[in-house]
Amino acid sequence: MRARIYRPTKNAMQSGKARTKTWVLEFEPESAKRPDPLMGWTSSNDMRQQVQLEFDTSEEAIAYADKNAIPYQLFEPHTPKPRPKSYADNFRFDRKVPWSH
Repeated sequence: MRARIYRPTKNAMQSGKARTKTWVLEFEPESAKRPDPLMGWTSSNDMRQQVQLEFDTSEEAIAYADKNAIPYQLFEPHTPKPRPKSYADNFRFDRKVPWSH
């Protein structure tokens, strides 16, 4: 019953950053999913797999896991490096790294 604490990434299909500021605590699956013999749907006996808790900060999520004796693994978010603000910045004379062909 190990939990993962992470900050969700931006949706690749849209440019907005909604729901990326919160931290999520979710449980790792305890058993593998298997197909239902009658309908062929994927099913599992693990009910904790459906639980996702959202917190404002990672400290709140860690405090919740510690309070309820839940072992957890914290995943730090990847922060992308800043990009140039405009195309003209590539050709500035005071650029730190000279641009050439």
